[in-house]
Amino acid sequence: MNEPNKIRPIVLGIAIKDNKLLVGKGFDKVKNEVFYRALGGGIEFGETSSEALKREFMEEIHAHIHIKEFLGVEENIFTYKGNPCHEIVFLYSIEIPDEEYKDKYIINDDAGEYGSTWIDIDEFKNHNKIIYPENIFKYI
Repeated sequence: MNEPNKIRPIVLGIAIKDNKLLVGKGFDKVKNEVFYRALGGGIEFGETSSEALKREFMEEIHAHIHIKEFLGVEENIFTYKGNPCHEIVFLYSIEIPDEEYKDKYIINDDAGEYGSTWIDIDEFKNHNKIIYPENIFKYI
């Protein structure tokens, strides 16, 4: 996760199929809040954001993705588990090939094991479910 007093560059892939967004489920025990985030992760030194996105999807869900287009950059300042965090978020529209599509994925990464699934976008727009970063809907 984030180091204290450091800005973390990350990349997220916006995968949409049948009005559903592929997201990972998270839980903040301090806020007692279930939330969701598009899949992706940290950009390593010397790696482009698109290379990082492809690597993250391969590591997390073992899928080769097709990057459709670069959507933009967002700054995300938030608190997670009581700690202040600051991210620069690169966003891409992506596609998961049909042969690698699953309804649900299990992800093992630095945060542990958690689930990822396709959730109807209206669940987030209607505020039935929480998604971060909050400005993601500017790109959908």
